[in-house]
Amino acid sequence: MTNINDFFLTTNSIENKSSEDYEKAELLVNAAKAFSRSTHQCVYIIDYFKKNFLYVSENISYWCGLSADKVKEIGYKLYIEHVPEEEQQMLLEINQKGFELYNHIPVEERVHSSISYDFHIVNNKKKRLINHHLTPMLLDSTGHIWLALCTISMSSATKAGNIVFKKEGESSFYEFSLSKHKWEQKEGISISEIEKDILILSAQGQTMNEIADKLCKSIDTIKTYKRVLFLRLGVKNIVEAISFASNYRMI
Repeated sequence: MTNINDFFLTTNSIENKSSEDYEKAELLVNAAKAFSRSTHQCVYIIDYFKKNFLYVSENISYWCGLSADKVKEIGYKLYIEHVPEEEQQMLLEINQKGFELYNHIPVEERVHSSISYDFHIVNNKKKRLINHHLTPMLLDSTGHIWLALCTISMSSATKAGNIVFKKEGESSFYEFSLSKHKWEQKEGISISEIEKDILILSAQGQTMNEIADKLCKSIDTIKTYKRVLFLRLGVKNIVEAISFASNYRMI
């Protein structure tokens, strides 16, 4: 049986935080609130000192059926009560192995790292596969994560897993193998500026004709770019391509 304390490791123990520290952190909470109003993603902040959530955006109810206030109240019980039991063990392993890798990064570079992975959230027996992205917001003096910003969005994958650890500005990344139980370094996939433009314009809802017109290309040329890009990314359609590129910080 998973316990809340299983998610909080001694390798990320946080030094004492005062009320003044939390008053200063309120600026980041307000920034997270502003961000949540400008995106479809669910946004929340993990507090590793108090071992709960410091902030949860209102749209969390779409995923788990609970209000933001209720999720703040139950904290990490969210994962225990709304994630399939077999995937809870996966989350615990990701947590442990993620911190092991994180702690090998020089302290000054740690805020530039992030980890993403996919798992199911259950709401009234209905399972939704989500992509969960976590990045440090504030560290303590030892380099441990005090506050972390998390986002939830619909996953383009077909199964749980797809665990990627990445540092901003680096093309290579680490992928965690659930079968081998270890991290494997991978070379990143680069995309051209026109491919980025196609993905961004597609994400904005532009049609093929509109994209071709804005990029001064023929529709056949845009189709060719998309076909080649799909093959390189290993996706089947533009929705998956946009999700892949967003998850791997290509756009």
